[in-house]
Amino acid sequence: MTETSRLSAVRASYDAVALDYARRLSGELAARPLERAMLGAFAESVRGAGGGAVADLGCGPGRVTAHLAGLGVRAFGVDLSPAMVAVARRDHPGLRFEVGRMAPLDMADGVLGGVVAWHSTAHTPPGDLPDLFAEFARVLRPDGHALIAFEAGEGRRRLEHAYGRPVDLDVYATPPDLVAALLERTGLTEVARMVRRPLDDEPHPRGFLMFRKPPAP
Repeated sequence: MTETSRLSAVRASYDAVALDYARRLSGELAARPLERAMLGAFAESVRGAGGGAVADLGCGPGRVTAHLAGLGVRAFGVDLSPAMVAVARRDHPGLRFEVGRMAPLDMADGVLGGVVAWHSTAHTPPGDLPDLFAEFARVLRPDGHALIAFEAGEGRRRLEHAYGRPVDLDVYATPPDLVAALLERTGLTEVARMVRRPLDDEPHPRGFLMFRKPPAP
């Protein structure tokens, strides 16, 4: 599958499930204290480093964007799916959401205080992660932070039905050490990591990595 066809399939799949996805995940963070802890530490780190805008890349219906905004971060969302962005704008009218890809990003170098990819790299083949993470590092300003959440494991699974709808998605699990190594190659430095056991019907543990771009000399 070419990159163009893969992105088209991801866009179409999430357009199809956007309303059901938003309903199903509404309030999810309220029952996930470990996730809230990582988001809280990230938000505090961004604020402590001088603030700045934070891009929630692959934001879906905007629940993480809104959570970060509630923690005092100037968060905005970007998503490939126009239907997801429409739902995010409907549910969080005071926040900014844009349709766009995670890479390349339509942003100048060093303009963000933070980048979040909350399980949004799940459909990116591992071989494409270096270029994706290099783009995250490019748009971060010195002392900016990145937070990546992902399925921690190995392998690919095919997803043809989700949220009551047919979809056309490959989902990748990636070892935390590999994700960390790829982020380090971009010049970012690891700050913290967490791996929690699977909940409910999750097929893999969930990994969370926070990285920081070194301050300017």
